[in-house]
Amino acid sequence: MEENTKGKRVDNSKAKTNKTKSKKKKGSNKATIVKRIFTVLFILGTIGICSVLFLLYGPFPAFREWLVTTAMTTMTHQYFATWFYDDDVIEHILNNNKVIESDEGSNPDLIDKSLANKTTYDNEYEREILERDKDNNDYKIIDIKGKGYSGYLVAVYDPSRIKTVVTKKLGTSGQYLTKMAEDNDALLAVNGGGFDDPNFSSTGGSPLGITICSGKSVTSKSYAGSGGLIGFDKEDRLVLGKMSTSQAQKAGIRDCVTFGPFLIVDGQPAKVLGNGGWGSAPRSVIGQRKDGIVLFLVIDGRTATRPGADMDDLIEVMQRYGAYNAANLDGGTSSVLVVNNTIVNDPIDSSGAHKTRPIATGFIVTKDDKDSSDHTVVEDKLK
Repeated sequence: MEENTKGKRVDNSKAKTNKTKSKKKKGSNKATIVKRIFTVLFILGTIGICSVLFLLYGPFPAFREWLVTTAMTTMTHQYFATWFYDDDVIEHILNNNKVIESDEGSNPDLIDKSLANKTTYDNEYEREILERDKDNNDYKIIDIKGKGYSGYLVAVYDPSRIKTVVTKKLGTSGQYLTKMAEDNDALLAVNGGGFDDPNFSSTGGSPLGITICSGKSVTSKSYAGSGGLIGFDKEDRLVLGKMSTSQAQKAGIRDCVTFGPFLIVDGQPAKVLGNGGWGSAPRSVIGQRKDGIVLFLVIDGRTATRPGADMDDLIEVMQRYGAYNAANLDGGTSSVLVVNNTIVNDPIDSSGAHKTRPIATGFIVTKDDKDSSDHTVVEDKLK
């Protein structure tokens, strides 16, 4: 006992006991809080693991099919599928998610360019195509949006000005589409066909199958993949077909690339099983309406809210805008739309960076005499 300043005695032993109890209580509270935090984290972790396992191996196949088909069509991320599934499972999923193409190629004689002179429109989409911008009589760019994707549709009114371009480093490496467009003084450009990609390490220098530029054969390899030759004949009609170089020459093909699948042939859409086997990703498509107007579609993807488009999405958009023939072009990081040497869309590579990659081929729209000063208004609209 001690005497305080007022003469009263204070029991120090009780005070020390109270302090000790207070410290123990605080320590106990901290331990309880930590224990609760670990318990919550454990529960959340368990729920998360169970949810992932349910998605990967549960009774509902939609997620499993999306994961496998999307991963297996990428260059560097197939391990997302091979980590979780063996070869038999992957093959089974791919066989149940594919595009069944037409057995016949397109018939160019069914294209009738006189139909482009219509002044009445069947629907709002035809109006969008046929009502030209007052400041640009060469092409029109239309914003495209859907569930999980966005991009641009380009209507090109004069198909005779569409040409194939090829990397200047053929056999060695590809080129960026902006460079290819600049080198060829292009009004606009989109990426073209596929390229050899052994071990997913290609530099984009070797186009698949047949490539023809302004009537000159550039490559003449055999091709056994989906789709086939995609190009224009001497009458500026889009031709889709599985053919050899000699058959292409006989058909009068002036410019072409090789890829697929063919999405619409002579007005008939391909049959899509499941999600088509290509998953959701950035896409590029070329098509031609029955009136001869050419459609380029470039879809962005690889974001959390907009992963991209699948084959059904592409067919739906192209049919909506009147495509009579249409084919899938190379996609993913290759999907690029260039206007006056500037990338208009938002390509994203496998690392998540907002950039494109060198490619083997592309389609360009050539300039005419008045284009040296035109189209600045279009560029301003897209910014």
